[in-house]
Amino acid sequence: MAALSILDLVRIRQGSDARTALDHARDLAGHAETLGYTRFWVAEHHNMPGIASAATSLVVGHIAAGTSRIRVGAGGIMLPNHSPLVIAEQFGTLDALFPGRIDLGLGRAPGTDQMTWRALRRDPMAAERFPQDVRELQALLGPEREHQRIRAVPGTGSEVPLWILGSSLFGAQLAAEFGLPYAFASHFAPAALRDALAVYRQRFQPSAQLDRPYAMIGVNIIAAETDAEARRLWTTQQMSVADLFRGARGLSRPPIDDIDTYWTPQERQQAQGFLARSIVGSPDTVRDGIAALLAETAADELMIVSDIYDHDARRRSYALIAEAAAGAHEPAREDFITAG
Repeated sequence: MAALSILDLVRIRQGSDARTALDHARDLAGHAETLGYTRFWVAEHHNMPGIASAATSLVVGHIAAGTSRIRVGAGGIMLPNHSPLVIAEQFGTLDALFPGRIDLGLGRAPGTDQMTWRALRRDPMAAERFPQDVRELQALLGPEREHQRIRAVPGTGSEVPLWILGSSLFGAQLAAEFGLPYAFASHFAPAALRDALAVYRQRFQPSAQLDRPYAMIGVNIIAAETDAEARRLWTTQQMSVADLFRGARGLSRPPIDDIDTYWTPQERQQAQGFLARSIVGSPDTVRDGIAALLAETAADELMIVSDIYDHDARRRSYALIAEAAAGAHEPAREDFITAG
């Protein structure tokens, strides 16, 4: 079956705080480890009151320290916000502390608004240098070269595996050219999913890190004992999406009985596009949804977002997802290497 992994948003809930969100992320990673999930990622977001993962490398270390086997990483670091040397040092340090368990996913977007990006003191043209910065980061994490003057300490020789993240064809083309694994953000930008996978697979060039394409796709999955309960839990994420459209960056809200009392018809239509790659329901519904998604995409791995307000319900959701995925039909993958 396709590997299962988790992208955790480290949500700060109404009535709670950042420390609780960080500790819940660590607890969830330990739970995921016992359930057989492959990796647990957090993402870089800035100036968002409801997300506690801005200092992403520190959050990765906090989570890795509470687990022993599961891979932990960034999904991702927004490289235009940083010097490649600093990221090589941070993730080289993480690899020294947790050898063989650290992933480094790289994104080209700033992960915030333009005003906050200026507060990060970054060059407005930094995103245009993303391919060069990825190459620089590869070199800093790779074997030491003769006469090398700049080294990441720790970091040089660690060869922390890199991933390219994306929600458009740009990331797919770059991942293919560099021979890196590719993670598509279909959990919030699903429109280009099929085209991006086709471009990535068709143009892939083997590299020292990877000899064949490896595609991971993001998907929102909410599982509960019944379809009705899962749909109610989902209203937390639906309200967050509505707030995003409104420009309101608030804390995670408890679920409500009727989402149509919260958003407008226009917001509902916008959210349907944003959340199109979502699977919500009972274990049977989730199993069928996963099987259909894999039949359509032949993804090598699913990166699951289960954005639920209550921590215990979220733990239960991931347990039900793991059980459901085990019963989902696995398609043949070879036909998807060249198919569009």
